[in-house]
Amino acid sequence: MEPPFTHPLIIGPLAPVFWGLMGLLVGSFLNVAIYRLPAEGESIFKPLRSRCPKCRTSLTWYENIPVLSWLVLRARCKTCKCPIHWRYPLVEALTAFLFWSAAHSFAGDPLMIGIVVLVLSGLVVATFVDFDCFEIPDEVSIGGCILAPVLSFLVPRLHGVELDRFEAVSGCLLGMAVGGGILYFIGWVGTKVYSVDAMGFGDVKLVAAGGGFIGAVGILHGLLIAAVLGSIVGILNMLRLYCELRTRVAKRHKADSRLRSLQAARLAGRYIPFGPYLAVGIGLGILGWNNDGALLLQYLLD
Repeated sequence: MEPPFTHPLIIGPLAPVFWGLMGLLVGSFLNVAIYRLPAEGESIFKPLRSRCPKCRTSLTWYENIPVLSWLVLRARCKTCKCPIHWRYPLVEALTAFLFWSAAHSFAGDPLMIGIVVLVLSGLVVATFVDFDCFEIPDEVSIGGCILAPVLSFLVPRLHGVELDRFEAVSGCLLGMAVGGGILYFIGWVGTKVYSVDAMGFGDVKLVAAGGGFIGAVGILHGLLIAAVLGSIVGILNMLRLYCELRTRVAKRHKADSRLRSLQAARLAGRYIPFGPYLAVGIGLGILGWNNDGALLLQYLLD
């Protein structure tokens, strides 16, 4: 009998398909985590079965098939007909794609694939909880800070070395210090300048955890990606708000509609969650960015 980690499904040509299907199943669980982690009195494992958030009816197995059930049920609960948010199939499909990407990036190395998909799963949870609640669960950030040194010691090739565990753990701790330290400093400066909290501490912990997995160079690249993406989204968000507000103010025939709309849009546009863009930077880093700064895009083009 073949050892499980050498099974053709896991390391063979069909491995990306296998991991993609695993991603669909894990994505269904991540939806539960995204909903329950920020909710008071909720637990990921209690109740064990998924249920409708509206009527609290436990879902049957055929109502809980990733993506397919959402399509068959036409995005509505079978019992109470309450709409099921499109985020649920999105998380499942996204997780499947990320697992598939990990299997491609680390073909033939199931241990690395396992570590990478674990990190990516945490990033998915952090992303969607931050979108919903403007916070990042400690289970993801602090859990990552604890796991990163442990996994770096057990699997030194996570940091590009084969046998030197000390070097791998040193690279992990340096990445945590660089990532968390830079973001904390930026937040501290922003708070002093604007007299308001400029950076949530959850973001700092998330970057520290990410740095533990992709190292100091990788987390610097990840921060750059996050800053660019966050800036683009922030500007687009302000433009959208400006256009909406301008239309409303103009309909009321009020003077200075442009100035009023611009001021309101600037204020509202400041408040966007930064965690999702940090997650993109960290995710790209762990999927295809080595210490020489090679982009995942290069891998896709090859």
